[in-house]
Amino acid sequence: MTIALKSTGIRQVKNSLARWLITLGGISVLFTLVLIFMYLLYVIKPIFEAATVDKVTEFNLSHNDAVLSVGLDELQELAYTIKQDGHINYFSLQTGAADVVPGKQLFSKVLSEQPLAKVIDVDNERKLIVDQQGNVQLISAQFQAIYQLDQREIVPNIQYPLGEDYLPVDEQAQALQHLAFAMNDELAVFVGFTQDGRLIKTSFIAEDDFNYDPAYEAIYQQIDTPYDQVDDVLVTPDLAMAFVRSADQVFVYDLTDEYDVELKATIIPQLAQSSAQPKHLTAMALLSGGSSVLLGDSRGMVSQWFEVSTDSGREFKQVRTFTASRYEAISQIITEQYRKSFYSVTATGQMGAFYTTSEAELWRGTLTDSLPTAMVIAPRADGLLLLNNNKVELYAVENEHPEVTWQALWQEVWYEGYPEPEYIWQSTSGSDDFEAKFSLVPISFGTVKAALYAMLFAVPIALTAAIYTAYFMTPALRKKVKPTIEIMEALPTVILGFLAGLWLAPIVENNLPAIALLLILLPLAVFLTAFGWHKLPKNIKDKLPESWAPILLIPVLILAAIIAFSLSPLMELYLFGGDVRQFITNDLGISFDQRNALVVGIAMGFAVIPTIFSMAEDAIFSVPKHLTSGSLALGATQWQTLVKVVLLTASPGIFSAIMMGLGRAVGETMIVLMATGNTPIVDWSIFQGMRTLAANIAVEMPESEVGSSHYRILFLAAFVLFVFTFIFNTLAEFVRQRLREKYSSL
Repeated sequence: MTIALKSTGIRQVKNSLARWLITLGGISVLFTLVLIFMYLLYVIKPIFEAATVDKVTEFNLSHNDAVLSVGLDELQELAYTIKQDGHINYFSLQTGAADVVPGKQLFSKVLSEQPLAKVIDVDNERKLIVDQQGNVQLISAQFQAIYQLDQREIVPNIQYPLGEDYLPVDEQAQALQHLAFAMNDELAVFVGFTQDGRLIKTSFIAEDDFNYDPAYEAIYQQIDTPYDQVDDVLVTPDLAMAFVRSADQVFVYDLTDEYDVELKATIIPQLAQSSAQPKHLTAMALLSGGSSVLLGDSRGMVSQWFEVSTDSGREFKQVRTFTASRYEAISQIITEQYRKSFYSVTATGQMGAFYTTSEAELWRGTLTDSLPTAMVIAPRADGLLLLNNNKVELYAVENEHPEVTWQALWQEVWYEGYPEPEYIWQSTSGSDDFEAKFSLVPISFGTVKAALYAMLFAVPIALTAAIYTAYFMTPALRKKVKPTIEIMEALPTVILGFLAGLWLAPIVENNLPAIALLLILLPLAVFLTAFGWHKLPKNIKDKLPESWAPILLIPVLILAAIIAFSLSPLMELYLFGGDVRQFITNDLGISFDQRNALVVGIAMGFAVIPTIFSMAEDAIFSVPKHLTSGSLALGATQWQTLVKVVLLTASPGIFSAIMMGLGRAVGETMIVLMATGNTPIVDWSIFQGMRTLAANIAVEMPESEVGSSHYRILFLAAFVLFVFTFIFNTLAEFVRQRLREKYSSL
């Protein structure tokens, strides 16, 4: 009696301990999932935060001379001004140091002995200085960090990419009303409008390389124009085109010919007129890269134009429009150097920040009470330097991910150079002018496509195999077949991907008719074999063990495969002109990739089959024997019992098996990575590849910059994959519970 009580007490302790451990394990799993969910949101959140502009410091200039341009270094510690008298003055922007006063002038340097007419901002570093006689000099403001005694000092320096001598742009030495400039290592091109009404092009061709020798050959040209007045001139960074704005039209000139300038196109915006407020063009700027031109008008609208391929050739089209101001004209448009962002400014100082590709309004506000005298964007696009009423103001800009919006991620976007809006994922390129494209639609579509084709291949095979193994197969054979198929699940998917990409894909490409024949011959061979077995005399069937019946199918299926591959060359020769791939590509107009959805479906299907088979077989085999015995006893056949009793009773488990297989297919990485071309396209074609969310993360995460838009969007892709899996599992559990409730009474 004492021993029994003691045993009961120990058993209760063990039961309590097991219950608490299981409960703790379940809570830990849920807590881990919540932590993963929260961490993904933590990394993703910054890409959807709004831009902010905050004042950092300001100071008044000690002189009253006219300032034509301002600039600052990359770290925003030094600012400089270029005055009309030809001096460049440097100022400190640091705060907090006892020996440094914000706005303290450090030193001054003479750039020109003659008064300057204007200073043109070429980019963040280079300034084009124009004197009263139309001569120009290009300067590059450089800043070098020097460390002495653990103290950093920013030392400014001036370089002269075209030499220290002033260059005559106009052969007739006339003053220049408007001037635009662009250069590369071997050529510098100026397009200007002179005081006497001439539009000119001047080319300086380097004898060797401007980086080493400023020696050049000058070519002067006059451009024939149908107009007498020019309001603005721009030259693209690649020296290919010049944009000349005259009144409400923009004339585009081809600059690729060194000796002849032709009118390439004329941009005429649809400016709706009204008697109360006529609409006119008031500003023009080139977007980063020079492929798009931005036009501002008197109604406060900014439109983006770029060349688009049409049936009649390449034409400039208005792609999108931004409402920068509702009441005022756009006085100035300032663009960032490396991103597709721009700032608009009105005469009263109303400003707006926009990103073109994502069509996002990033920020809107008023920093000054009038049009700034000069304004420049910091080299890293994280600051603004304004000059207004002899006061220099520095603003910090928090705008790290302007290209990311829900619209850009999930809707078609019209990118520069494309004939129409498209879903595109292209995160990197070899060009510095490249604009990253972050549509999640192609890779989400690829995930669904890969899973769909894998399930189309795996589900019929796995379920029919599970039904036969659990219900019809002899126990002796089942003990060998079931473990063998389950062992397949331990096969590394990298091996399956390797075999699919390097072995299976070429076989499929070279034997496409055989693959089509297999879809016909294999089922036909099975039915003919079953029919032949059914017609065999009973005495012959009795001599063969029952376990041999499925084994007899193996040589039949091998023979059917041999016949299909033997007939493949003949079918290709007589039905497809000797080349099926060429027939598909040229005659049908369908793109064909060697590593395509068909190969992925077969390879990933083999990876999914063991999962579906094992769970479905267990569910079918676990159906209580009294249900099948009762059905058979009432006169039902085996097939009627299978369909009406067994499958319905096992349906919750079968559905769970299918959903588990789907979850495995959705999250598969290595097979898709190695068996497809990883092309992020939206196409259901079985002959084209795809890129999935999981494969995309595996490929690009090691190369992404931590904290960048690319890095955070990859985490967003992981979050989308997480949501996909959560939705599938939730639906699976919901349907499984409904099926269990419905058929639990059987």
